[in-house]
Amino acid sequence: MEHPDYNSAIALKTFLEENGMAMQKKFGQNFMLNPQARTKIIDYLDPEENQVVWEIGPGLGCMTSEILSRKACLTAFEIDRGFISFLHQFFDGYESNGNFRIVEGDVLKTWKKEFECQEKRPCKLFGNLPYNIAATFIADTITEGLVFDKCVFTIQKEVAQRMVAKPSSENYSSFSVLCQWGYEVKPGLELAAGNFWPKPNVGSQAVVMTRREKPYECSDPRLFVKLVHALFSSRRKTVNNNIKGLLNGSMDAERVFSRAGIDKSQRAENLHVEDFLRLCESLRIEYDDVK
Repeated sequence: MEHPDYNSAIALKTFLEENGMAMQKKFGQNFMLNPQARTKIIDYLDPEENQVVWEIGPGLGCMTSEILSRKACLTAFEIDRGFISFLHQFFDGYESNGNFRIVEGDVLKTWKKEFECQEKRPCKLFGNLPYNIAATFIADTITEGLVFDKCVFTIQKEVAQRMVAKPSSENYSSFSVLCQWGYEVKPGLELAAGNFWPKPNVGSQAVVMTRREKPYECSDPRLFVKLVHALFSSRRKTVNNNIKGLLNGSMDAERVFSRAGIDKSQRAENLHVEDFLRLCESLRIEYDDVK
């Protein structure tokens, strides 16, 4: 089946209307119209021949087509049943030779089973993601031991700024820490709203996340995620106040911070990823001591 013209908002709108479909705001759907931008973003991802790549939210396949043209083995996660039907038709040749497959449903519910079932570990990830999905997905994958060699996301510019933010800056948040825990994070191409259809209300930006050459060690990833969220739960409060919800029984906050070498009067926004990791290990020891 012939693809619609990915560069034309009118052609895409007509295609959807002729097939009784419409964009769904609840899924955060937008098509990238700019072919140069699409190429540049997939250049960031740099998919190689036979490399296993995941794509989240392919829509009608404008980025899918670019990835498959570089001979990668692509698994696409899509929730919209209408889009799924057309993706099968657009890329049936790639599907037949085993270079393309679709996982249907909410990626937050399907990725783990897919990861456990695949014979080859996915190397790279691309997605045009709403913030709430991105934050949860990144934390979940790292916690479960899936760190890609490279991730490239196109996301709201405001969220991109949080992902790359440094300690003590306005945009530094729990999401910054979680992203930088597993990856070196760098900003990429900025995209004005006119690059998309439907036109979003905000600008977007590509973010490139590359696996750390020397990964941070963490003995309890789940505790780390809980700790980061807890310490950022009230930005105006000190870490000493925010950690209290994680303590129980005879646990001593003073001892936890002293062991980690962290000033308890600090705020979370001033701590580096390494500080959170030391604090997590100290908290884990404290849990073991009071058992």
